[in-house]
Amino acid sequence: MRGCRGSHHRAGQRPRERARHGVCRCRETDYSGNASRLRGHQRVRVAATELSFAHSGAAPLYSGLSFRAEGGDLVALTGPSGSGKSTLLSLLGGWLAPTAGTLEISGDERVALVSQNPHGVPGRTALDHVCLPLVAAGMRRDEAVTAAREYLSLVRLEHVAERPYRMLSGGERQRMLLARALASRPGMLLVDEPTAQLDAASAREVCEVLSNLGQRGALIFIATHDHRVVDACSRVIDLLTVVPPAAEVSS
Repeated sequence: MRGCRGSHHRAGQRPRERARHGVCRCRETDYSGNASRLRGHQRVRVAATELSFAHSGAAPLYSGLSFRAEGGDLVALTGPSGSGKSTLLSLLGGWLAPTAGTLEISGDERVALVSQNPHGVPGRTALDHVCLPLVAAGMRRDEAVTAAREYLSLVRLEHVAERPYRMLSGGERQRMLLARALASRPGMLLVDEPTAQLDAASAREVCEVLSNLGQRGALIFIATHDHRVVDACSRVIDLLTVVPPAAEVSS
C-alpha cells in the first residue's frame, strides 16, 4: 500500500486529530508468499525524540525519552509497575499521543497488539483463531488454513492446531495469540507482559519463540518485568531512567 508513510505524532495532538493531519495507518495486506516471509512491505522505522507523557492532572510517567528502532529489532521495555511500559506501547500503536516531543513512524506502519491476558473463544480451535484475520482480509478459506498452519508452526503449536482454545495451556494460549497477531502481517508487533501469568517452562518457550520472531523482519516491542524476556531481546529501553532524565537504549 503506497502513500501511507511518515506518521508524525506531535505533542498535544489527540489520536483522533491525527487523521486530519496526514497520519495514515496502513491496513491493506499483501498475502503473497508464505508465513516465513511475514511481510513484504518497507521495513518500519521508529524515531522518538524528547518524548514525554503524563495523564491529565498527573505527574509525567517519563520525560525526554529518545530512541530509534527498526524492523528486525526486538526491544524490551523495562521498569517497575506504573513506569509507563504499557503506555509506551499505546503511544507506539497510535492510541495515545505524547504530551511533549515527537514520535515518527515510517515504512510499514501496520501494528498488532498481544495483550498480557490471553483471550479467545472456548470452543474454537487454535487453527480457527489464527485463520480469522486471514479470512477477514479476503483470503480463501483453504489458503487461510494453509497459512494459519505455517504461523502456528512458527510459534511451535502445529501439534495443537485442532485443539479447542479451552484445552490450551496458558503458554499455548499466549503463543497462539502471537501467531494470530503475526497473521495480520504487522510491521510492528507490540507485546504486553507475555510471561506474566505463565509458569517457568511456558515462559521459557514464549521467550524462545519471541527471540526467533525477532529475526524475521518485524519490529517487536515487549513490555516486561521478566529478565528471561529481556535476555531474549536485542535492545532494552529502561523507563526507570527517564523520570525525568533522558533514556538510553542499550544494545
